[in-house]
Amino acid sequence: MHALIQGVILGVLTAGVFALMASGQTLIFGIMKVVNLAQGAMVILGAYLSYQLFTSFGLDPFLAIPVTTVIMFALGVAVQWLFLRPLKKDDRSELSLLITFAVALLIEGVMSITWHTTYRSINAGYANSSWSLFGYQITLVRLWAFLLSLAALGLLYLLLNHTRFGRAVRATVQNPESAKLLGIEADRVSALGFGLGAATAAAAGSVYGLLYPFNPGSHYDLISKLLSIVILGGLGSVGGAVLGAVIVSTSSAVVAATISPAWSEMTFFVILIAILLVRPQGIFGTTVRGAL
Repeated sequence: MHALIQGVILGVLTAGVFALMASGQTLIFGIMKVVNLAQGAMVILGAYLSYQLFTSFGLDPFLAIPVTTVIMFALGVAVQWLFLRPLKKDDRSELSLLITFAVALLIEGVMSITWHTTYRSINAGYANSSWSLFGYQITLVRLWAFLLSLAALGLLYLLLNHTRFGRAVRATVQNPESAKLLGIEADRVSALGFGLGAATAAAAGSVYGLLYPFNPGSHYDLISKLLSIVILGGLGSVGGAVLGAVIVSTSSAVVAATISPAWSEMTFFVILIAILLVRPQGIFGTTVRGAL
């Protein structure tokens, strides 16, 4: 029982980081109907940027987040404007997969040249600090990461539900043609939405570098987990991405703590298949346009 509860605590705290990554992924899909295969690479790039700021300037990874999010937001806008915007609507779904995968490979190549392929980690002084609460270990970094993710997801919720930009996003998700008739510039919304998705990847990447060692190829495993999360929660649903992250992260941590770490990585695939057999659109997914 102790191992089970410890696994649940670890999984829930880690889920916040993956929810932040997946929220950007599902936001991009909701706006553009584009599955962004470069999201994992953007997370790793965010981790490298945070690593460089820490090693070169001594800037704490949490304090580096405002810097990395601005850089990655600009990169996201540039990717959408240069590579995705010119695509014709009829071909966008298929070609966007190839283009975003090519962007992921390009980012991987740049990271390999700049930082080489050896594994790196951000070794802040508090990286291994932990608290003991009723006999259960709570890692300080994971707790801060969880609180940061909650704050970021809260800001994202407020942005989508209480701002003019958020109303434009939701209108574009629900009915792009009607949104254009109402004067909403769909291309601008798409560019800003893609930039926002990249910014969430940067914020999560700064924390990811504190939790896990990484190299340029780390994005392959990461994107498979992110896709599992957003499909499980329902493509286009930010709330579904959060719930999917909790299910995936907690189930993996519990299996690793109670059975064997060797089985933990396939646990979420089993859960994904089981849920999709019952509900093919995912937990919060809809059969109609839009779910934000």
